[in-house]
Amino acid sequence: MLVILSAPSGCGKDTVFKELKKTRADVCSSVSATTRTPRAGEIDGQHYYFKTEAQFKDMIKSGELLEYVKYDKSYYGTPISEINRITGQGKICFLIIEVRGAESVMKKVPGCVSVFLMPPSIEILKSRLEKRNKDSAQTISSRMEIAKEEIKCTKGYKYVIENNELEKAVKELNEILDNELAARNK
Repeated sequence: MLVILSAPSGCGKDTVFKELKKTRADVCSSVSATTRTPRAGEIDGQHYYFKTEAQFKDMIKSGELLEYVKYDKSYYGTPISEINRITGQGKICFLIIEVRGAESVMKKVPGCVSVFLMPPSIEILKSRLEKRNKDSAQTISSRMEIAKEEIKCTKGYKYVIENNELEKAVKELNEILDNELAARNK
């Protein structure tokens, strides 16, 4: 099963997935390719496949990406080989991607499960971005503008979960997976 998990930057996509993974051995996240600069502690092939813009464009030309977008000056994309690797192991493949990429995947893979994590409020989202101390004020401002647009896209998702309490959000996501698996196994 292919699952899309989207949310504005700073809404907790990675945190929710990490907590979910603690309770489920059948889930794995796809490693995306990107042209952005690695942050401190990020490892190539584990957090992202870090590519130059030329390398990324070669991946596009050769059809190696299921989807790709330019987001806040950097390219991001999902290598098809990652999805094949995960689903080939019989696991649920999570694509933790932004909304434009998600829309592309939903068109190409109609049977995928799409989940949008909603921040409790735009103010709380801004506070979360500031507290993580990873981005400049200019980057945070840019990401807030993008977030406002992304939130408008929730109607295209099958499920929307408000990420106000981590345990509750993880529980809801777990229930969605169980229900989707049960429906597919009928």
